[in-house]
Amino acid sequence: MSESGYVHKQAHKVFINNDQLSVKFCFKHELLEAKQTSLVLIQRGSGNVVEGSIKQIDINEDFGIYESAISLTDYKEDFSKQAVWDLYLVAKEEESDIEKKYRIKSNKAALELNFHLYGEAGTMFYAYTTNKGNVSFKTVVQRIIANIEEAHLSSGSHVHISGYGFNPQSQQQTVEKRLIITNNINEEIYNITLEDKHRSDLQEMYGGTDHNYETIGFEGKLDLNQYLFQSEAIYYRFYLELSYEENGEKVKILSPRLKFVSFNPKYKRQRSRISTMYGKKRVLLKSTAKNNYLSIKVADFNAKQELKARIKGKLVRIKRSRKAKKLFKLAFKMLGMLPASKKTVIFESFLGKQYSDSPRAIYEYLKENHPEYKLYWSVDKRFIQNFEDRGINITPRFSIKWLFRMARAQYWVSNSRLPLWIPKPKNTTYLQTWHGTPLKRLAADMDEVHMPGTNTKKYKRNFLKEASNWDYLVSPNAYSSEIFARAFAFDRTMIESGYPRNDALINDNHEDNITAIKEKFALPMDKKIILYAPTWRDDQFYGKGKYKFDLELNLDQLREELGDDYIVVLRMHYLVAENFDLTPYVGFAYDFSNYEDIRELYLISDLLITDYSSVFFDYGNLRRPMIFYVYDIDTYRDKLRGFYFDFEKKAPGPLAKTTDEVIEYIRQTEKEPLNEQFEEFYNTFCYLEDGEASKRVVEEVFLK
Repeated sequence: MSESGYVHKQAHKVFINNDQLSVKFCFKHELLEAKQTSLVLIQRGSGNVVEGSIKQIDINEDFGIYESAISLTDYKEDFSKQAVWDLYLVAKEEESDIEKKYRIKSNKAALELNFHLYGEAGTMFYAYTTNKGNVSFKTVVQRIIANIEEAHLSSGSHVHISGYGFNPQSQQQTVEKRLIITNNINEEIYNITLEDKHRSDLQEMYGGTDHNYETIGFEGKLDLNQYLFQSEAIYYRFYLELSYEENGEKVKILSPRLKFVSFNPKYKRQRSRISTMYGKKRVLLKSTAKNNYLSIKVADFNAKQELKARIKGKLVRIKRSRKAKKLFKLAFKMLGMLPASKKTVIFESFLGKQYSDSPRAIYEYLKENHPEYKLYWSVDKRFIQNFEDRGINITPRFSIKWLFRMARAQYWVSNSRLPLWIPKPKNTTYLQTWHGTPLKRLAADMDEVHMPGTNTKKYKRNFLKEASNWDYLVSPNAYSSEIFARAFAFDRTMIESGYPRNDALINDNHEDNITAIKEKFALPMDKKIILYAPTWRDDQFYGKGKYKFDLELNLDQLREELGDDYIVVLRMHYLVAENFDLTPYVGFAYDFSNYEDIRELYLISDLLITDYSSVFFDYGNLRRPMIFYVYDIDTYRDKLRGFYFDFEKKAPGPLAKTTDEVIEYIRQTEKEPLNEQFEEFYNTFCYLEDGEASKRVVEEVFLK
């Protein structure tokens, strides 16, 4: 930090006034010498760039203070549409095309108070601080801006909460603020009146002629004793309600789920133990890991369980140590030298997270038709609930029991890559089912890799090394066989059988079964179901193995236009780390991302909306309409992955780039369900699917 308090690569001030975005930031001037510099906003997904010139306003021995301004009116077409923009400083060598991008960090949690309304579009453009502490901007449908800045447990069962919240569309000075509380157990909603808190600090930092932030602060006290009657663990979620009079009428509006934006680490996770008339309770107040939402968990206190949890935590830390990992690998290798345990099969689906996909179909066929096999599932401990009450033999992934079973099993069946460090025993047969017909370029066919924790060369080397362990590879059609052989450098036995996972789409596609599934999910019988199942983006991530997804589909607009006739079921890719808060869309939108097997969602849906996900190859077996929501197709096609065929010409359904177009095409499918490309698509990709793929794979691998 410099003597003036400025920090390298940090925004000193972000300010939006009228239609002007201004950013003042600090940077080591020696890094910018003899370079052309600009401050840019880069749109996630599309890669669109908006550039602002830079001027130096101060300098000392080490640092320069720079300022840049961008007109929000000049770029109205870009900024008024729902999107996320990340802020970078770009420095380019004057004598070459080499450039370097630096992410600009935030210095304040309240950046959201910098906003601009696009009235005609009904959207708002505002600044915010990302989970990693960087400056970004987001355009969303106009809504309340609200955050919790402080939340701490005090003596007894009290929680003190303070923050700020206001409606950017209203200039009302007299506003009643209430804290709305929901939970995960029942539909009961609590509310607490909040006191106003004078915020001259916010006014000084972000206010001006356009904004008055003196009165937007709030504070209140929550007494948990009112809510501690549950015997099971309960989680509380928080929202802000604003009510005021406008044009002689009482107006009430609700915020999105409140985030906990405190930068003080000691407040991020707090514990307390309290005594109530219902017994001793343990209270955990925290900021959720993925979205920074404020969450309070209350559960019965059990001293033995607390001690057990602490000991378990220490053991986990020991187990994850470098020395322990080396010993584990060595033990696996030594056990793998022993004779294989005959007719023992280990199944794994999507890294042990699900009981699903082709491994499930093969497992169920073996269980029903060949009971002589000993069948086990490798399961990530965090997802054991997906396997409970199914009568399945579970082996926790990377446990000692897993080590012995995995190293001695005669067969492995998986639909995704296993960790590279696992040495395949010479007596083990590895059946790789993979998990989709390829549209996007795979492995060795990829030009560039934009994933965290790797680069293009390393990714391809590791992928092909693991693929060299596969003895059998399942292919759904001749098109896929050719691509798999090349992209995976696979030269062993290709089983061109159709996908076992699709057997259910043929065998279970009847009215009684579809009705039973809807009843199980408590979905309305009198409305059509839209399944929205997009894929992940390689370049949108929190960290290695944790990808994010920004929901670009406007659910408010869909509900307004289609809510009388349709509901929406969301099914996100297993790599996506988001948890979407669909509380405002109760009765219209349902999140089934954590439901283990998508095949039941296929069967109950009347229409699929996807993008570049391979789900449309499977869904085609049902001969139902599909719409492709491809708002970022230029970037995805040209930068991230590339396609194996001309997707824009041959897609078995219309391509939409806006929510308006999605709605228009949904209405069109009511009159004409399938487009003219569908029959060619079906005959190319679905011709092998007859409900017998599992049988063909089992006969080839296990019985031959």
